[in-house]
Amino acid sequence: MASSSILIPPILSGPITRRNLLLSTSIATVSPSTQIPSPDITITDRVFIDFSLCPTYFRSDPSATLSSTTPCSDSTPLGRVVLGLYGRHVPLTVSTFKLMCTSSTTSYKNTPVHKIFPGQFFLAGRQGGRRETAEVGPLLRKLPRNTDVINSKAFLLPHARAGVVSLCLSENDDDDETRLDPDYRNVEFLITTGPGPCPQLDGGNIVFGTVLEGLDVVTSIASVPTYKPSENIRQFNDFAEFLGDERAQNARSLWNRPLKTVFISNCGELKVTNPSLSPTLP
Repeated sequence: MASSSILIPPILSGPITRRNLLLSTSIATVSPSTQIPSPDITITDRVFIDFSLCPTYFRSDPSATLSSTTPCSDSTPLGRVVLGLYGRHVPLTVSTFKLMCTSSTTSYKNTPVHKIFPGQFFLAGRQGGRRETAEVGPLLRKLPRNTDVINSKAFLLPHARAGVVSLCLSENDDDDETRLDPDYRNVEFLITTGPGPCPQLDGGNIVFGTVLEGLDVVTSIASVPTYKPSENIRQFNDFAEFLGDERAQNARSLWNRPLKTVFISNCGELKVTNPSLSPTLP
C-alpha cells in the first residue's frame, strides 16, 4: 500500500488561527497540477514614504489627530522611499495602501516603524488603541474589505530580495482587541531589507509592490539598534509561555523594537502621466 503524505501550507507553520485555516483552505483548493498564470506585476501606481528618525521614543498627544501632528520636534530625515505597486495583481490591497498614504483623516503619516528584524524586514502600520504611542488608530471602517486575503493567487509572489513590500498576515501583530472588531481592516505592512531573501514570509503574506527608489533608506532603517533580550530572558520567557502565562507574549512584543523611533513623516501618491517614465518627485 502506497504511503501518502500531507502537505502543510506555509501559513500553518505558526499558531493555528481561524484566519490561517481560512487561508490554507483557499490555497489547498488549487491543485498542484493546475497551471496557474504568472502574476501580473505591472506597476500601476507609485507612492512615496518619507522616513525620519527621532532620538527618543516619542509619544503623541492622545487628543490630537496623528496625521496632523509632529510627534518629534528634533527629528532627523532619513530620506524618501518610492514604491511601485502591483495594482493588477492585488487591486484591493493596493487601493487600500494608496488610501492610507493619501487620506487626510486616517493614514500612515506620523506613525512608527514598530519592529525591525536585522537582515530581514521591518514592520509599520500597526493598529492599536494606544494613541499616545502614535500607532495607526482603529478608525478604518470606511475601507473596503480586502478579499485578496482569501485569494490563493495573491500569495504567489516570493520575498526573494530586498525592497519587497508586503501586506502583513502571518507577521501581523495588531492589538487583539482591535482585530476582534467586526469592522477591523488590516493595513500593517512590511518591507524586506536584505541582503538575502526571506522565504519564511512566503505563502503567509501578500506581496503587492517593490521599492523603486530609496533602497539605501531601507538599509539605514535596518541598521537602527533594536531591543534584544538576553539568553536568560529568552529562556525564562519560553518557560513562562509553556506554563500558559499571558505575560510572556506581552513581554515578547517588546523584542526587536527600535531603540530610536523611526517614523513616517510624510506619504502620498506620485502622479505619473506616462507609466513608462520615472516619477517626478513632488
